[in-house]
Amino acid sequence: MTPDPHDPNPGTPNPGTPNPDHPNSGAPDPHDPNTPAPDDDLTTIRVAQFLPHPPAKVWRALTEPELLAQWQMPGSEDFRLEVGHRYTLTALPRPNAAFSGTVDVRVLAYEPGRMLSVGWADANASRPADWTITWTLEQEGRGTRLFLVHEGFDPDDPTQMMARKIMDGGWRSHVMRSLGNALDRM
Repeated sequence: MTPDPHDPNPGTPNPGTPNPDHPNSGAPDPHDPNTPAPDDDLTTIRVAQFLPHPPAKVWRALTEPELLAQWQMPGSEDFRLEVGHRYTLTALPRPNAAFSGTVDVRVLAYEPGRMLSVGWADANASRPADWTITWTLEQEGRGTRLFLVHEGFDPDDPTQMMARKIMDGGWRSHVMRSLGNALDRM
């Protein structure tokens, strides 16, 4: 790689530049201080949350229907940890974000105890959204660092940018707090 003569910090990797020495080269590393801030990528929401519970317990809260029902939207009790499984979540409609209140969910992939990825689509959207939500768990001390990546927003669509703003706040406050409370009760 040729150094940038205008770089005030030569030798410091530029955010978003793949590091060939890094094991996940090309993939954003949420632990790397050079990873762009979440607002730099309008197509994605990234949340990292420490939970003072072991990964196995957090995994159960993410994948057992009776536990999901304690902290996720109604309909989560129909979840099954099976690639291709479909179910429906319901919430209050948000006309300002063109959200009908009904989310069609499909399980896309999982690695037991480590990662769960689901697709979300508004069932009745006038401007269809096709999002992917991926939860990744990493042990941190006696607890778990939970990473959420919600991707697929269209930065050229003002309605989707409104949805991104609303969901970003919801993931960071309401959802993580509800998950934490459910874990505390387990």
